[in-house]
Amino acid sequence: MKNLTRKQTHQSQTSNNLLRNNRVYILIIFFVLAAAVIIVRLFSWQIVHGEELEHLGKSQQKISKNVLSLRGAILASDGTPLVSSSPGWTIWADPRKITDPKSLSEKLAPYLVEKPLEIVKDLDEASPDEKPTPEELLEIEEGKLFNILTRRGAWVSLKQKIDNKTKEVIEKLNLEGLGFDPNQRRIYQEASMSAHLLGFVGQESSGLDQGYFGLEGKYDVALSGVGGEKYFEKDALGNPILAGDGRIVAALDGVDLKTHIDRTIQYFVEKRLAEGVKKYGAKAGSIVIMRPYDGAILAMSSYPTYISTHFSYFKEEDFINPVISQTFEPGSVFKPIVMASALDAEAVKTDDLCDKCTGSLKIGPYTIRTWDEQYHPDSTPGEIIKNSDNTGMVWAAERLGQDKLYDYLSKFGLGAVTGIDLQGETASKLRQKGKWGFIDLATTSFGQGIAITPIQLVRAIAAIANDGKLPTPQVVDKIIGSGFEQDIKPEAHIEVISKKAADQITEMMINATKTGEAKWAAPKGHVIAGKTGTAQIPIQGHYDPEKTIASFIGFAPATNPEFIMLVTLREPQSSPWASETAAPLWFDIAKDLFVYLGIPPTQ
Repeated sequence: MKNLTRKQTHQSQTSNNLLRNNRVYILIIFFVLAAAVIIVRLFSWQIVHGEELEHLGKSQQKISKNVLSLRGAILASDGTPLVSSSPGWTIWADPRKITDPKSLSEKLAPYLVEKPLEIVKDLDEASPDEKPTPEELLEIEEGKLFNILTRRGAWVSLKQKIDNKTKEVIEKLNLEGLGFDPNQRRIYQEASMSAHLLGFVGQESSGLDQGYFGLEGKYDVALSGVGGEKYFEKDALGNPILAGDGRIVAALDGVDLKTHIDRTIQYFVEKRLAEGVKKYGAKAGSIVIMRPYDGAILAMSSYPTYISTHFSYFKEEDFINPVISQTFEPGSVFKPIVMASALDAEAVKTDDLCDKCTGSLKIGPYTIRTWDEQYHPDSTPGEIIKNSDNTGMVWAAERLGQDKLYDYLSKFGLGAVTGIDLQGETASKLRQKGKWGFIDLATTSFGQGIAITPIQLVRAIAAIANDGKLPTPQVVDKIIGSGFEQDIKPEAHIEVISKKAADQITEMMINATKTGEAKWAAPKGHVIAGKTGTAQIPIQGHYDPEKTIASFIGFAPATNPEFIMLVTLREPQSSPWASETAAPLWFDIAKDLFVYLGIPPTQ
């Protein structure tokens, strides 16, 4: 019995020892696994994600703030600003702290609606399709604010680019949950003046400022500059540590653009254009003035216009600059280009007589007539230009031929953009060489069946004024930065016709101005080379007999031109003829230019 008991006791001790050993093994395995996990984790922290965690740690210890770069100014030729930047503020809210969004919207709206009465006055001058009343503007602003304040989140932007005065007034209201962040405002010193030229500054998808259209769009990167950043160490409560590490990456401000735009000329051009559109009942109009010898744009205006500071009240099509972006069939203002080409190629000579000017011309199913149904047999090229004779132009174009006409039009820059330094320029291509029919040649000779932009026409006629050399239109004269000034030199001029041909067509244009249909409006004593144009508007495959585009293009003084100017009026109601609408407007502006530029009469 004792032996049995002793045996059982021995077995029990052995079992306990085994159990104790198993527990030790389990603990060893546990510690080994735990150590392995720690090693793997440490390896991940130190090696795999070391740089990322280091950056995260530093970011938790430091404050980073953006430093805004100042957007560059756009200056007139005399150095006065057309556009500049000033300090502004973004007002924001924390919706979690707003107990009554509707009440807050009503309190803020009168200060954030941008002075409704002034906006309506400006919009009335620009004539958008729909002009909201001050009450409607206030109601719209309240609705916008309420929608923003009822969003979820800790930060929502209520309004961008408010001025210092507005910020101070709102701060005095002591409204809970509001804050302000610095930014900058774009100031257009001349209101809507030069709107199509200048463009505007809006915001891209991420909320950053971006220039659109005109100079603001074309030179956006240069004007914007490069933002900087400030870094400071912070304590556990988020306050800056004055003695801690910190550094500042300075912002690089944008450059200034000094343009060729003459403020005085731009002012009376815009004034005269608005008056002319109303006087002649036109649907729209445009004017561009350029120096022919270097391509400098002195003024450019289109009506109706828009307000750069209130662009959100206008449609996208209102921002398009018709001078560089809208094509039209030019009509008779195109005739000097075709005749100059024929003279340069010696396809016709100044004393040649037209043998097709006895009556209307039949070309297939089409009949070519003169504008007044009057015909002048045996007309010289000069008489064809003076009488604006369509049949005479067909005679000259046929002598030149389709392929040569195509080559000359290409040399005059038609079918391609001019390269003017504005965003949004477009151009229609010429009909492919070798695929011109007789009717294509005929209609192109008098400016129908071909689409060009006003700036293309100005550039092409400027070649005639510039002894046959084609200039490139240019708005910006200099780029001015911190400690430097860079001239934007005009591009090299390309000779498209000889000086002899240019002089010959100039004399014809002088005679057309002196003795043509618009002679009654021409200023006395000044020698002007010009040409009227009345083009029918193509609509759904045919020409509307009731709707025209009236134009006048000319340069003066004719023998040593200081300016070339194009005036276009779309669908004038008082008269469809350019000699009674566009030409008188051109001459009125020319009188202003003669006085302002100090150009004395020569006759």
